[in-house]
Amino acid sequence: MKKFIYIVTIALSVFGFASCSEDFFDTEYTTYLSSDKAAKLVSEDPSFLDSYINGEYSWMVQYATAQSAHDDFSHMSVGLSMDMMGEDISINAFHWFGYDYAHDNHEYTYRRTLVDWTVYYTIIAKANEIIDFFSPEEDPTTAAARGYLGQAYTLRAFAYYYLIQLYQHPVTASGTPNLDGKGIPLVYASRDGYTAEEQDARSGRNTVGMVYEQIESDLDKAIALLDPTDGETYIRPAKIYVDKNVAYGIAARYYLLSQQWDKAVTAAQKAYAGYSLMGASGLKDGFMDITNPEWMWGFDHSTETQTTYASFFSHISSITGGYGGLAYSTKLIDKKLYDQIPNSDYRKALFNGPAGNSAQSSAGAKLPYANVKFGWLAGWVMDYVYMRAAEMYLIEAEALAHQGNGTAAAAALSKLMVNRDPSWSASSVTVEDVYQQRRIELWGEGFNGYDLKRLNKGIDRTYEGNNHLAGYKLKFAALDKTWIYQIPNREMQENPKITEEDQNE
Repeated sequence: MKKFIYIVTIALSVFGFASCSEDFFDTEYTTYLSSDKAAKLVSEDPSFLDSYINGEYSWMVQYATAQSAHDDFSHMSVGLSMDMMGEDISINAFHWFGYDYAHDNHEYTYRRTLVDWTVYYTIIAKANEIIDFFSPEEDPTTAAARGYLGQAYTLRAFAYYYLIQLYQHPVTASGTPNLDGKGIPLVYASRDGYTAEEQDARSGRNTVGMVYEQIESDLDKAIALLDPTDGETYIRPAKIYVDKNVAYGIAARYYLLSQQWDKAVTAAQKAYAGYSLMGASGLKDGFMDITNPEWMWGFDHSTETQTTYASFFSHISSITGGYGGLAYSTKLIDKKLYDQIPNSDYRKALFNGPAGNSAQSSAGAKLPYANVKFGWLAGWVMDYVYMRAAEMYLIEAEALAHQGNGTAAAAALSKLMVNRDPSWSASSVTVEDVYQQRRIELWGEGFNGYDLKRLNKGIDRTYEGNNHLAGYKLKFAALDKTWIYQIPNREMQENPKITEEDQNE
C-alpha cells in the first residue's frame, strides 16, 4: 500500500464470503513476503489466493465502508448516488441519497466523497496484494494462476475507471477527453516495476491521461492472462468472479469513456459473445437473479452476505420492505422519460403510469411513476447485477454512431431492440438515439450519472409538468463543479503530495 494513500483495507476471510462484522476490517499487509517466496507459493498451489480474491468481491458488497450509514454499501451505493444526481430518477420524499439528488454532496468533508474514495482505493490495495504474489519476471502459465492475476488486474482497472470519473470531469467543454485535467493518485504493486521515487512522484494528482494509460495497461495485461492466445483459458467457478468476457466488458466501458470507438466496438463484441438477451418475461424477473442468462457479472447474495436496509434493493426496489417499498424515498422514473417510452416497448411495464397502481401490496409500488423493475425475495437475498450483455450491445451501437456510421449502429442496436420493442425498425441511429435506449434499458443500474458526464450533458428537472420533488427541481449545466467530488479530507491530511491548490472547486 502506498504510504500516503488513505485506504481502509479489509481482512480477507479464508472461509469465502463472510458476513459483515468488526473482524472484517484490518490494515495489515501480507506482501512482506519476499517475491521469491510469494512466487513459490503460487507455483505450488495458487488456490490459497481464493481467500484474497473472495475478499475483493466481499468488499464490493460491504456495508459501512467508511461510515455506518445506510447509503454506504460499497460499489452499488456509488452507482445509485450517481444515478440520483441525474434527471431520470425522481423521489417522493427526501431521505437517504437525498443530498446526492440535491447535488449537495461533493465537498471534501462530506461522507459521499470519503465513501467513494475508500470503496475503490481498497479494491486497488487488495488487487496489489494479489499481484505481488506473482513473479515480476514472468507471467504464470497455469490457467488457475493466470485467473487470479488476471482478475486482480481487471479489478484494479475497474476501480481506476470509476475513480477518475468521480473526481474529475472526463471531457472538456468541447466534449473532447480531458486528458490534461488533474486526476487521482496511482498506487502500484511491486510487480509493476516502479522505483520508490517513481511511485512517490505518482502519489499526487496525476493527469487524467496518465490514469487512462494505467487503466489500459491493466486491461491489456488482464485480457492477455484471461484470454490467452495459447494454453488453457481460465474458467471461473461462478458469475461473481471476473472472466475474459467481463474483462472485455470493462475494456468496452473504458474505450467508450476515452472515445476510442473502434476498440470499444471490438471489446463489446468480445464481451457479449456467448450470452443471450432476455425477452419480455425475463425483463419482469425483478433484476435480482444472477442465473439470468443475460447477466455477465454480479454478486450472488446469501443470508450471510445481505445487508438488509443498508442495501441496493432496500433503496431501489419499490416492492421490498426497505426504504423504497415503505415509501420513505421511493425511486420514480422521470415523467418525461416515461412518456417517451413507446407503449409497444416491454420495458414500459417496469414502471407505473401517472395513475399509480393500487393493486400493488407495498406503499412505494402504489405510487405514480414508481419503478417495479427491481423485485424482492424473503431473506433479502436479491442478487446484484454489475454487467449485462444488453449494455455491451449499447456500447457497440453508440461507438459506431460516434463514428458517423448510423446504419451499422442501427444494426447493432436492433439485436437488443428485437427483444425490447417489436415495433422498433430504425435503419439509422444517432448517438442521442442510443443514449435514449441506455436511459431506458439501464435505468437504476448505476450508469446515467456517468453517461451525463462523459457525454457532456447537464440536467433539467424544471420542465413543465415534471414529477421531481418540490425544492429539488434543479437545472445544472455540464461541467458544473457539483458533478465531481473534492478529494476527501482524510486524504488531504495524509497525503502531502496533494495540496490545497490541487483540490477540486
